[in-house]
Amino acid sequence: MDTMEPYRRAQDTFDAVLAAVPGTGWDRPSACTEWTVRDVAGHVIWGQRQLRAWATGAELTDQTGAPGAPHPAPLAGDDPVTTWRAARAEALATLNEETLTRITTIPGLGDVPVSTLLTLLTTDHLAHTWDIGHALGVDVRFDEALIHGSFAWARANVVRRPGFFGPELDPPADTDEQTALLAFLGRAAWQPVPA
Repeated sequence: MDTMEPYRRAQDTFDAVLAAVPGTGWDRPSACTEWTVRDVAGHVIWGQRQLRAWATGAELTDQTGAPGAPHPAPLAGDDPVTTWRAARAEALATLNEETLTRITTIPGLGDVPVSTLLTLLTTDHLAHTWDIGHALGVDVRFDEALIHGSFAWARANVVRRPGFFGPELDPPADTDEQTALLAFLGRAAWQPVPA
C-alpha cells in the first residue's frame, strides 16, 4: 500500500486546482494540444474509471477519455468537480491489498500489478494539475516527494507518441526540479499562459 499515500496526495492537488476553475474557465485552451480545461478534466475522470476497471478485472469499453482521444470534455459533464469526485471515490473504493496485486496488461508497460499503475496515475495527475493551473494562470507547486517519485517513474517508463507524452523539452538553466519534470513530460512551464 506504499503507493497509496503519494497517489492520494496527487489527487488532492488535482482536486484543489479543479475546484478553483471559474465557470468561464472550462473552455480555456490547456497545455494539452487541442484540449480545453474541460477536456483535461474529462480525461482524468476517464482515468479513474479505467483504474476501477483494472482493479476489478472489468473491461472499460468507453474510450472517450483515453490518452489521445479527440474530445474527452463530455465525460466531465456540466459539473466537472462533482463528476471527478464521484469517479475518484468509486475508484478508491475498489483499491485494497488484493486488487492492488491484480495483474493487467498495459501497452508499452507489459504485465504489471495495479499498484504500479498508481505511480503512472500519480504522474498523470501532476501533469494535468499543472495543465489546468497553467491555463488559468495559477502557479501550481507540487510536493517535492511527489516530484521525485514521478520523475523516477517517468525516466523509466514514459511513452512518447501522439496522445501520450510529447518530446522532452530543454528547460532554462538553473531550473527547479518541478520545471525539469514538466519539461521531461513535454511541458514548457517557463512559457506564458496560452491565450
